[in-house]
Amino acid sequence: MKKYLALPILCIATPVFAQPAPQAGFSGEVSLNAGIISSTSNFNVDGDATISSLENKADSESEGLIAPLGNVAYTFGDGLKQQIYFGTTREDIAVGTLAVQLGYKHKLSSGTEVDVSFLPTVISGETWQNPYQLNTPRRETDVSGNAYRLQLNSISGSSFSLDLAFATTDVEDDLTAGTDLARDADSYYAKGSYRFTLSPTSFVSPSAIYIQHDADGSASSFDAYGAEVSWFNILDRHSLVLTAGFTQRDYDSASTLFDKKRSDDEFSLFAAYEYPEFMGWKDWSFISFAGFGDTQSNLTFYDESSYLFAIGLNYKF
Repeated sequence: MKKYLALPILCIATPVFAQPAPQAGFSGEVSLNAGIISSTSNFNVDGDATISSLENKADSESEGLIAPLGNVAYTFGDGLKQQIYFGTTREDIAVGTLAVQLGYKHKLSSGTEVDVSFLPTVISGETWQNPYQLNTPRRETDVSGNAYRLQLNSISGSSFSLDLAFATTDVEDDLTAGTDLARDADSYYAKGSYRFTLSPTSFVSPSAIYIQHDADGSASSFDAYGAEVSWFNILDRHSLVLTAGFTQRDYDSASTLFDKKRSDDEFSLFAAYEYPEFMGWKDWSFISFAGFGDTQSNLTFYDESSYLFAIGLNYKF
């Protein structure tokens, strides 16, 4: 599912395997961010509506970005081991994933934290009704879907965590429906991570990722295998997270349109920085982040790239 997630816009996480909150009741944070985002993709509806060849390389489209984001949580129960939350979590944002979600956390006596959530908008967006149409303007359509997620953090008090998800994708008025490129789909996602402590304020977390994307069209269906590594470091009041990832997607069959089975290699980099008590203001932080992604396909039409840079202020309550 990470293929469908936008780049994040908020603040970074301190080590994430603690109890849900230090005190009972409501807590949360909100941030305002400004920056620039750019993408190059033949599926980008801000790009050219008319293309003349399936060997077309998309032009880069850039725009300014103003984005308020945040989350709110209610912590309760004996030992403060239960929490209901809504918004974007620090754990996800730290490694370059933006996912607005409604969820429930419960830390078990074994040390495992169970986190169940619903992500109502993570698939939503716009695309072309028929992205492969040549020499006439393509028309926009909506993409919708829901995702459901189960996270098992610090399993039995260990440094191992598991992240599982299921998502549905529905492309409205998809003109590729009924073909081997039909795009309505079910997706299954699994990610296993292990935390290695380097020092009291630094750790590394490598991950292995598997995605099964079952689309109505066999040429749009794929299995993906990936790896990711994140480095978390706190030095005095400076917090930094660096994440690098690689994913390979192998599609089930060749399409009649391209007469070749598609294969993609995706590389991503993400960095996030936080400086708390900015200008001496209690509960305020200066935040900054940057992300880059690049997909190289054996079919030129599917080559994509994107980058994001932003700065902002975050307030915690």
